[in-house]
Amino acid sequence: MHRKNVNVGIIGLGTVGMGTLNVLLENRETIINKTGLNINVKSVCDLKINNISSELLKGVQVKTADMNEILNDSEIDIVVELIGGYTVAKSIIMSAFDNGKHVVTANKALLAVDGKDIFKKSEEKGLYLGFEGSVGGGIPIIRVIKEDLAANNVNEIYGIINGTANYILSKMESEGKEFDEVLKEAQRLGYAEADPTFDVEGIDTAHKIAILSSIAFQTIVPFEEVFVEGVSNIKQVDIDFAKKLNCKIKLLAIAKKHADDIEVRVHPTIIPERYILSKVNDVFNAIYIVSDKVDRTIHYGRGAGSLPTGSAVAGDIINIARDIVSCGKKRVPTLGFQTDYEPQYPVRDINEINSSFYLRFSALDKPGVLSKIAGVLGKYGISIKSAIQPGDRAPNDVVPLVFMTHETKGRNVNDAVAEIDSLEYVRDKTVVLRVEGSR
Repeated sequence: MHRKNVNVGIIGLGTVGMGTLNVLLENRETIINKTGLNINVKSVCDLKINNISSELLKGVQVKTADMNEILNDSEIDIVVELIGGYTVAKSIIMSAFDNGKHVVTANKALLAVDGKDIFKKSEEKGLYLGFEGSVGGGIPIIRVIKEDLAANNVNEIYGIINGTANYILSKMESEGKEFDEVLKEAQRLGYAEADPTFDVEGIDTAHKIAILSSIAFQTIVPFEEVFVEGVSNIKQVDIDFAKKLNCKIKLLAIAKKHADDIEVRVHPTIIPERYILSKVNDVFNAIYIVSDKVDRTIHYGRGAGSLPTGSAVAGDIINIARDIVSCGKKRVPTLGFQTDYEPQYPVRDINEINSSFYLRFSALDKPGVLSKIAGVLGKYGISIKSAIQPGDRAPNDVVPLVFMTHETKGRNVNDAVAEIDSLEYVRDKTVVLRVEGSR
């Protein structure tokens, strides 16, 4: 078999960088047998290159701490940016394009927050930007939306796309523990960072749904317009009430296309336990897509980790390499559609989105309290679907009262809850969770 060489330079040898290197080196013969390509990792760069075992870098020609040795090397065809962050990472990508090199990255935060310039530069230069590893770890999803569903109008996306948050909610459900205890366990096992803010507050998930919805809805979704709410305020009592309702609580990324605008939001969501996404537990991810022709598809797997994400990065490298040796021309637009990379649709304000709601009030156990709360809800046009009261009660105790509502605007709920929370017989702040699907 005639082997065609494509030279790669990897900048950043952290978790994903080492995973990518492992995939490309250990499965080199597999890649050659499947593609006829010799993906040659010519150069690697890391600020701590001298601390990395030479055995792990065996076969790599250039090992450097200077990224310019890769960016300015005329023999490098593909630059792989895996340092993360914003300013330096963007500089690497833009410099690679300016030097005529294709780019692969897994940098979801950069692409979500400041990707527009990068996407445009990729198009202007006629060079590929591969970013499969930025969403869903090893789950092939970006390529699916860009290419496999190219004949479809994607109307809805629902995603469990942060393993840390999903692990925490799964453990709270299965073991009856509170958030803080499970978070410490997740940190001990390496499933959560020392600073878990991006994961548990939904920011990481928001980065990913901003990218997916931009591709699916053929528009740039400004990250700052994505509604984000995390899971750190979820209590065991809410997990228990969800069970009584035959539901589960998941941190969902939700994107929906309407005639004139789009929804893009991230928040804890109550979903029926019969729904397939409710079965996604532990650190696993899943993305559920609704399109006009193929209808519903679900994509499930490991959403993070060295080797799963490294596999996705390697897949991008291979796809670009195939095009380099076959025709040398860019075959698929960076975001999968032909238009200026600008916002095409407004993002609907979260308060204007219709939804059913789970409301948990903490109120004194006194006669008439439930009816008074229901009266305030009715004042704001909120219809109650069902109510749950604890069985064992004692007069003057503070008890949780749970109402499930019919669909209403978020603004109505906010106004009603603000009034209810000011009532003398209501204690603590009302817990408000959105509901997707019918029970």
